[in-house]
Amino acid sequence: MPTSAGKLEKLEERIGHTFADRSLLVRALSHSSAISPAKRVQNSYQRLEFLGDRVLGLTVADVLLKSFPDDNEGELSRKLNAVVRRQSCAEVARSLDLGRHVVLGDSEARTGGANKDAILADVCEALIGAVYCDAGLDTAYKFIITAFASHLRSARKQGADPKTELQEWAQSRGLPPPNYAVRERTGPDHAPTFAIAVEINGFEPALAKGSSKKVAEHQAAEGFLVREGIWSASE
Repeated sequence: MPTSAGKLEKLEERIGHTFADRSLLVRALSHSSAISPAKRVQNSYQRLEFLGDRVLGLTVADVLLKSFPDDNEGELSRKLNAVVRRQSCAEVARSLDLGRHVVLGDSEARTGGANKDAILADVCEALIGAVYCDAGLDTAYKFIITAFASHLRSARKQGADPKTELQEWAQSRGLPPPNYAVRERTGPDHAPTFAIAVEINGFEPALAKGSSKKVAEHQAAEGFLVREGIWSASE
């Protein structure tokens, strides 16, 4: 069922933008499975997702260009990819509780679509596209740097994703590559939680949990880097 006006108002408060054209917000939350085939192109989030992906990339590229004046194209691209990857978008969607508002077809809803990383990432990008269409680039820019603040902060201070950083650190000390071991899997099939430990010879394993193996591996690597003083906790 479509989200009520009251709930949309609360969502706008979390987003930090009140839509002049709220139909854009409704469309950004509408999965194609909930729309009849004849109206799917115009009424689902697909076109807004296409636009939002480009606005996100442009905004993050601009921030990184200003933050790293000495980086070459390859270094900037690595940082860009770390920020705009689909997992980052899904994490932002969860932080805004977008899954609660996504309109899905019955089949997609039954299989836990509101908690799927792929759908949440798409909705996040569609929301960016909706904000851009409703209020322009400046407003979309402000929304992105707020919503992706932790990812941008990590890019500014680290310059690499934690798994890459940890592997390079281990190699520089002549150690074998880190090993990521699944310690536990809990939850239903459509919304599992993985507990993964990163293991390096001579060091205590670092354990972390995540909604996918990739998320848990990144969290475990980051935990190891912070614990060993390679990264500071504030980063």
